[in-house]
Amino acid sequence: MRVPAVVSVAVLGNPNTGKSTLFNGLTSLNQRTGNYPGVTVEKRTGHFVHDGVRFELNDLPGAYSLAPRSPDEMLTVQVLMGTGPVERPPDLILCVVDASNLRRSLFLVSQLLDLQLPVVIALNMTDVARRRGVQVDVAAMQQALGVPVVAVQANRQVGLDDLRSALVAAARKGQAVEHLPFSPAIGETIDRLQRDCPDDCALKRFVVTRLLFDVDGFMTRRLGDMVGEDFVQAILRQRLELASTTGRSLPESESAGRFGWINQQLGRFVSRLETGRVTWSARADRILTHPVTGLIVAVLVLLVLFNAVFLLADPASWLIDSVKGVAAGAVEALLPAGTFRSLLVDGVIEGVGGVLVFLPQIMLLFLFIGLLEDSGYLARASFLMDKYLSRIGLGGMTLIPLLSSFACAIPGIMATRTIASRRERLITILIAPLMSCSARLPVYILLISAFVPRQSILGGLIGLQGIVMFAMYCVGVVTAIGVAWLLRRWLTGQGGSDFLMELPPYKLPQATTVVRRMLEAGLDFVKGAGTLIVAVTILVWAAASFPRNDAAMPAGLKADLEAAYSAMEGAAGRARGSETEMTALRERAKDLENAAAAWRLEQSFLARGGKLLQPLTAPLGWDWRITSGVVASFPAREVVVSTLGVIFGLGRDVDEESASLRERLVKARNHETGRPLLNVPVALGLMVFFALCAQCVSTLAVIKRETASWRWPVVSFAYMTALAWLGAWLTVQVAGFFWPVAGQGGAGS
Repeated sequence: MRVPAVVSVAVLGNPNTGKSTLFNGLTSLNQRTGNYPGVTVEKRTGHFVHDGVRFELNDLPGAYSLAPRSPDEMLTVQVLMGTGPVERPPDLILCVVDASNLRRSLFLVSQLLDLQLPVVIALNMTDVARRRGVQVDVAAMQQALGVPVVAVQANRQVGLDDLRSALVAAARKGQAVEHLPFSPAIGETIDRLQRDCPDDCALKRFVVTRLLFDVDGFMTRRLGDMVGEDFVQAILRQRLELASTTGRSLPESESAGRFGWINQQLGRFVSRLETGRVTWSARADRILTHPVTGLIVAVLVLLVLFNAVFLLADPASWLIDSVKGVAAGAVEALLPAGTFRSLLVDGVIEGVGGVLVFLPQIMLLFLFIGLLEDSGYLARASFLMDKYLSRIGLGGMTLIPLLSSFACAIPGIMATRTIASRRERLITILIAPLMSCSARLPVYILLISAFVPRQSILGGLIGLQGIVMFAMYCVGVVTAIGVAWLLRRWLTGQGGSDFLMELPPYKLPQATTVVRRMLEAGLDFVKGAGTLIVAVTILVWAAASFPRNDAAMPAGLKADLEAAYSAMEGAAGRARGSETEMTALRERAKDLENAAAAWRLEQSFLARGGKLLQPLTAPLGWDWRITSGVVASFPAREVVVSTLGVIFGLGRDVDEESASLRERLVKARNHETGRPLLNVPVALGLMVFFALCAQCVSTLAVIKRETASWRWPVVSFAYMTALAWLGAWLTVQVAGFFWPVAGQGGAGS
C-alpha cells in the first residue's frame, strides 16, 4: 500500500488510561495546542518521524464509547469520520487501553473496529495490571483481536519505539479487520443497510451501526443530511423490526453483543492470579473516599494547594510589577513628557504588565492541578465534593475552578478544562467571575475604611467593617448559586445529572506531562487573551488621554504651573539652594500637576462617556466621576482606585490605604445636588456593584478563549452588569433605612 506523505493518526482511549502521557512521549516537543474551529474542545496535535514515515497524531478527548450524547462527544465521531472541522478520516487509529481494566477498554476497541480503519492497540499500565494479579499474553491478544498490540509503560517511556514501528507497519499494510460481534439477525441487517447506504457516505459500516443503535435521536439529527431522509426512515423501520424480533432494546442488543465478544476474547489472553491480599491503594481509598475522613483530607489538601499558590505566586507577581516599574521609569527617563511617553508607560507597558502579572498564578495552579490529577487524587476529591455541588446542578470537578476564582477568575476559568461535561464547564465559566477575586479587595478596603463605621458587636468580638467585608464575599457566592441553578435549567432544560466517575489508580505524576501542561496553560493565556488585554488597556488609556487641549486649561491653573516650575528653576540655579525650599516647591508643582491631570481627565472621552452614562447610574447615587472611574476599571477592577485619585486631584500614586484619597471621597460633594457625593448606602452599593460586575477585560478575554466564541463573554458581561446594577440599587435602598442621613462617613480618621 502507498503510504501518505504524512500519516494521520487519531489517538483515542478511555479517560485515565495514560493517553496524554503516551501522546507526549511519542511526539516529544513537536506539539501544538488549540481548539477545533468553532467548538470548545481542545485540539492537541503532534508529529514524529520513524523509519522514514512522518506521522501526525491528533489527541482526541477521552471517551468510554462512540455513542455521542453531546456536541463535544459528537466531535470525536466527526473527526473519525472525516466530517465537521476535519477534511478526511484518519489513516490510522491508535487506541490506548488499560491492561488492568481490559473489559471496559475493549468496548471502545470494538466500536472502533466498526470504522474499518487500521487500528493499533497500545496496551498501557501493564505494571498496574501485574500488581492487581492480572497477566496479559500480548501475542495471544494480538492474535485474538486481529490487530497489532504493543505493551507499553507510557509514564516510563517503555515500549515507545516498538509502538512507533507497529504504526509504521500498519501504515504500510493499511488493512482493517472484519468485525461484527452481534447476533445473526442484527449482523444481516447491518450488512443489508450498508449495501443500501448512499455511495457518498464515508465509513458506511460505522455510520449504519451508530444510526441503528443510538436510538436517542442525537446521531440521527447529526447524520441525517449525510444519508438522506429515505435512509433514515429505513433505519427507523429496522429498529422496530429488530426490537420485536430480539425482545430487547437496540442499546441492550449492542451491549450484549459487544460484551459477549469481549468475554469470549478475554478468556484467550488474560489470566488472573489470586493474591489474597488487600492492595495499598484499596487501603488508601478507605480513608480518602470516606465521607468523613475523605472530606477532611480533601479540605486540607485544597487549603495547602491554594495557600501554596498564593505564597509562591506573590513574589513572582511582585517581581513582574517591579520590572514593569523599572521599564516605565526607564522610558520616563529617556523620553520627554508628552503623549508618546504616556502611551508607552500607561498604555503599552501597563497593558503588557497586566497580562504577565497573571502568569504566576495560572502556571502554579496548573502545576498543582496536574500533580493532583496525574496522581489519581483529583478524581477522589471531586467524587467527594459532588455530593454537595450537585445540589445546585454542578459536579465535583467544578470545585477547584471555583475556589481558584477567589484569587483570580482567570486561572479559575482556565482550570475548567478538567471538567468533562461541556454544560458543567460552561456553567462554571459563567459563574466563576462572581467569586470575589483579589482585584476587588482594594475597592472594598478603600470604601469600607472611608465610610463604614468602626463599630463592634457581640461585646467587641466582631467589627462592623469586618462583617461588611465578609458580606461582600458572600454576595458573590450566594449569587453564583442562584445563577448556577438557573443556568442549569436554561442550558439543559432539566436538573442535575448523575455523577459517574471512575477512580483511576494511584501513581507518581510524570514530571514532563505536568510541566508541559503548566507551560501550555501560560502560553495559551498570553497568546489567546494577552493581545486583547493589551489592546483594551491602550484604548482605555486613549479614552482617558484625549482630546488633549492644554490651550483651553483655566488661565489661573496654567499660570500657577508656570510659576511653580519657574520657582524650581530659580531655586536650582542658586549656588546654595535650600533643600527644604526645593522640597516644598516640588510638592507644590506636584499638586498643581495633579490638578491639571484632573482637569484633563474631565475633558477626556472617558469623562464624556461617564457623563453620558450618568442617567443610568444616578439611581445608584453616582455622578460622572464615580461612573468614569468604574468605566476606567474595565482593564482591571483595581484601576478604579488610581483613576479616582486622578479625578480628585491626587494623581495616580494613591492606593486603597491612602488617607488623602479617603478624605477627598468623604468630603466630595455632588455638584448637581450639593449633597455629599458618597455616604454609607452609596458606598455599600458601589461595593456590591464591584462584587457582581464584569469589570475585567482579562476575564472576558479568557472566557472567549476557552469557549471559542464571543457569545459567552457578551452573555457574561450583560448578565453580570445587570445583576450588579440591580444589586447596587437594592443595597442603596435597603441601607438607606439604617443610615438615612447622607454624608455620614462612619469610619473616622
